[in-house]
Amino acid sequence: MSYRSRTTAVPGAALQWSLLAIGALCVLAGAEPAFAAKSVVPAPVAPAAADADAYRIQAGDVLVVSVWNEKELQGEVLVRPDGGISFALAGDLKAAGETVSGVGEALAARITKYIPDPVVTVAVKVINGNRVYVVGKVNRPGEFPFNRPIDVMQALALAGGTTPYAALSDIRILRRENGRQMAMKFDYTDVEKGKALDSNVLLRSGDTVVIP
Repeated sequence: MSYRSRTTAVPGAALQWSLLAIGALCVLAGAEPAFAAKSVVPAPVAPAAADADAYRIQAGDVLVVSVWNEKELQGEVLVRPDGGISFALAGDLKAAGETVSGVGEALAARITKYIPDPVVTVAVKVINGNRVYVVGKVNRPGEFPFNRPIDVMQALALAGGTTPYAALSDIRILRRENGRQMAMKFDYTDVEKGKALDSNVLLRSGDTVVIP
């Protein structure tokens, strides 16, 4: 029995030495053994595209700003009518038209000379800045705050829809740019039929939709 045990163990040992020898020869020859484990390198993942519909801060909004591990650098900040904010160590900087992440990065860049590698968090606590106005022959004319992009049709819905006597083909969107006011035509009847859809523009803060 002992003789048979020794003879049955020989093939396994021989196989092991054979594999080692093959591996050594492959290494010397610059090849990779067929039985060698291969490490798989994951393909790089492309960074996510920035959200084009991210909320843009406006004058009148209230922000909550905090710097991690700095109790004296935490608090609420009002966006002034000129679009700027003031914050300790950072001074004045523009906030209107920016995203919360953009304002956070700007604040961090300002205070980094006082606090190495600051972690700045910015959040919108109160939305008062982004407003559109709907006037004329609608059921609920007035001003409407919004925290996401809205188009003309959605603004009309917020105003309760048009009245029976509204001139649906002669609606105008009034917009002020660089100190000058411009008017854009909007034909409700065409858009309702699926035509002239490019006229159903996204509204900007301060736009006025006039329904005669």
